[in-house]
Amino acid sequence: MDTIFNILNYGAIGDGKTDCTKAVQNALNDAATCSGKVIVPPGRYKVGHLDMRGQGVSLHGTSAWSYRSPGSSIFELNDPEADSLLDITGAFGCSIHGMSFVGNHLGDNEKHPIHGIYLYWDEYNGGSEEDTPAIDDCKVDGFSGDGIHLEHIWCFSVRHSMMCYCQGNGLFIDGWDGFVLDNWFSYNEGYGLKGGNVVASITATGNRVEWNKAGGFRIPFGDSYNFTGNFFDRGHGPAIDLGGEKDKSGKVKAQVSLVTLTGNIFRRSGAQEPGESNNPEDSCHVRLLNCSNLVLANNTMRVGRNDGGGGILSPNYGIIVRDCHECIVKDNTMMTAALKELIIEDTNVNTEISGNIGSLADENTTTGSPLLN
Repeated sequence: MDTIFNILNYGAIGDGKTDCTKAVQNALNDAATCSGKVIVPPGRYKVGHLDMRGQGVSLHGTSAWSYRSPGSSIFELNDPEADSLLDITGAFGCSIHGMSFVGNHLGDNEKHPIHGIYLYWDEYNGGSEEDTPAIDDCKVDGFSGDGIHLEHIWCFSVRHSMMCYCQGNGLFIDGWDGFVLDNWFSYNEGYGLKGGNVVASITATGNRVEWNKAGGFRIPFGDSYNFTGNFFDRGHGPAIDLGGEKDKSGKVKAQVSLVTLTGNIFRRSGAQEPGESNNPEDSCHVRLLNCSNLVLANNTMRVGRNDGGGGILSPNYGIIVRDCHECIVKDNTMMTAALKELIIEDTNVNTEISGNIGSLADENTTTGSPLLN
């Protein structure tokens, strides 16, 4: 019995013109019957909405993507009415490797957002088992929604991939038990990574998070995060923004707890251009609101401008710690880390904030090579 399915054998043509939706879907359907592998040879394949289902199905292309190029094996969206390009709901243990997904900015982020890779259940544990998708060495580019949208997810990994130029977020997570490793989150209109109603048990290591309009990592509620060794560069909001989610009455709903933030670089965060935000504290490196059992230690921070030395110098504030308890903010290096205040602390309980050595910058501060300023 065949278990390897080449989309060319189903009539797909990678000429960037031919609609290949039916051919690719038929290959995915056959793979779903036998935990099969779908092969996508180099080419640019025009597709609409695709469904990936079954147990242990894999989708394999030849990556070869770069910062500016989509790569070799490309699925390019051609349907402005789709809700996503690839829906993996119910594809338990699936693997997506070496693919590029191009959204062409079809749809509308407010009225009809289209996501790149999509998983959705009506409720948590909706599939009654761990979803466990593994997304590796992929580029997800130019979607009107989120690059990768995982709603009510249970177990996943996103590794060595790039989520960029989306009108939503690079990666949206509502669920738990995930690994986010060695990725690029670049130039998204939302956040690099944004959490939904509940986010828990997430390890994010070795990611580069840059030039995202809303900010870097935003998690309103949940627990158990290990964010280590990430590089946050030139976001327009906080590089890390935890807690502070409020209900309709303005009361903070819940907290973020059990968190380790260490060994990260924060550079040029909070680049708030005029009119971008009503909250001046969005111009900061790290904001912690109503957090508990959290450690922010041994990170480095610095102000900066755009590449080449243009643009505003930011951020105004280094670290904001408010309404937190049983937390440690310690031993972070903050030389020329902010313009107005290095640390804002307010109404914290049983929280240690000490050993954070640094200095304020001013408009005359130089921060290294003009090419990397």
